[in-house]
Amino acid sequence: MAKVYWVGTYRAVTNPDKLAAYAKLAAPAITAGGGKFVVRGMPVKTYEAGLNQRTVVIEFDSVEQAVATHDSAAYQEALAALGDGAERDIRIVEGV
Repeated sequence: MAKVYWVGTYRAVTNPDKLAAYAKLAAPAITAGGGKFVVRGMPVKTYEAGLNQRTVVIEFDSVEQAVATHDSAAYQEALAALGDGAERDIRIVEGV
């Protein structure tokens, strides 16, 4: 079975304190849900129409596991802490 990846890109961080509060709550919620952080940080190089945005990739064993983690009470608490502190794009995609 192919792995599943939760891919997040940060278009803008408007409140670093809110982002820090989110990260403090989100990381344990994601790992408790079975997620494994594979990428977290700024690109070292961008090509074509690429944007220099913070990128996070988290590996899960299934779509169901990733969705359940996102929808969990613990992760929702992290999202509430983030509030309007960042503009992001989150996608859950299946590996090949």
